[in-house]
Amino acid sequence: MSLSMKPARPCTLPTATTHTTSHAQHLSIRCCTLTEPAVRPLKLSIEDQPFNTWDPLHYDPTPFLFNSKSVRLGNRWMDYQGIQNWEGLLDPLDDNLRAEILRYGSFVEAAYRSFNFDSSSPAYGACRYPKRTLLDRSGLYQTGYRLSRHLRATSGIRLPSWAEMAPSWVATKSTWIGYVAVCQDKEEIARLGRRDVVIALRGTATGLEWLENFRATLSPLPNAPSKPTHDDSEPMVETGFLSLYTSGTDEEPSLQEMVREEIARLLQTYGDEPLSITITGHSLGAALATLTAYDIKTTFKRSPMVTVMSFGGPRVGNRSFRCQLEKQGTKVLRIVNSDDLITKIPGFVLEEEAEVSKDRNVYVAGLPNWIQKRVEDTQWVYAEVGRELRLRSRSCPYLKSLNVATCHDLKTYLHLVNYS
Repeated sequence: MSLSMKPARPCTLPTATTHTTSHAQHLSIRCCTLTEPAVRPLKLSIEDQPFNTWDPLHYDPTPFLFNSKSVRLGNRWMDYQGIQNWEGLLDPLDDNLRAEILRYGSFVEAAYRSFNFDSSSPAYGACRYPKRTLLDRSGLYQTGYRLSRHLRATSGIRLPSWAEMAPSWVATKSTWIGYVAVCQDKEEIARLGRRDVVIALRGTATGLEWLENFRATLSPLPNAPSKPTHDDSEPMVETGFLSLYTSGTDEEPSLQEMVREEIARLLQTYGDEPLSITITGHSLGAALATLTAYDIKTTFKRSPMVTVMSFGGPRVGNRSFRCQLEKQGTKVLRIVNSDDLITKIPGFVLEEEAEVSKDRNVYVAGLPNWIQKRVEDTQWVYAEVGRELRLRSRSCPYLKSLNVATCHDLKTYLHLVNYS
């Protein structure tokens, strides 16, 4: 399937079905979004949709946003942002939290719908809509939020000189990856209990982003806030994710620089009122959301509450990185589909939560401590971060098929959250 204005499938690791067509400018790739030019709100409620024929390619999650408008968070907003690590809200899933998860997922869906996937277009990799109309034209009406900045990510991979002649999906280094939006509606601010800043990030879309995904060894975080002790390794994160977050060009600042500049401006404007920063993303966007949250809390010492709502995210960093997130007070809620392969990579994890002590050390039965330490210090040992909301595609009777693409699709995640 060429990357024209047709519905695309969720992003997955390349398989035998991924191939180039006879036309050099097109690539058959499974991406995690719909690329329709416009989306109309459904007239039917979610309950009225015929789920016996449900297919994520034709599933519209935007009504979730409208259903959540009846939820008034008020003074409890910090509970739903994870101030108590969502204790008592996940099993069973609290209805108000469910509505908030779906609302933030809809912001990510808007990022997908706004991305130009047409590799034959001169505007490939750009945002299709201006800030003023992006939410409306991507199907999110009357959110109360207003876009304040577009965000771009740049790959740090150096291409050979001949790559300049390659198709755009191969050679494009810097692409639009999401946006910052600020709640400006007084009624919505009152309903939420504070002014909310949303950073929404899409998943993998370009050839260089795929290559960055495969750079799965761990790299030290630059300017880590504290030195590791003799019992700890230094904070490290996946090399490709770090590259996409920190790389820039002479013409384009890095994603990190854009986020810091915009957050600094917003804190100066709204810092004297109740404020939250919610970073949400799917797949690659979920990984970048975690790095963004870490960077905001590290850079701005008096930052407001920072929460990550991640959908189908891969692992990001090692145990020391997780400890740094916990120490700085960053709250991460990972929505995970047990049948989604992407959530099980990269690297491997040595511990189960039940086997981790209060100091979060790694224990492997039967191994001496010095061997455990050597294994943990390798560049392939990751650690899960935050709290987990675990879902399962196979428990849903409405899915038409169970494959890698369907299980990773953002719309599958929203459907599972809505009916969990």
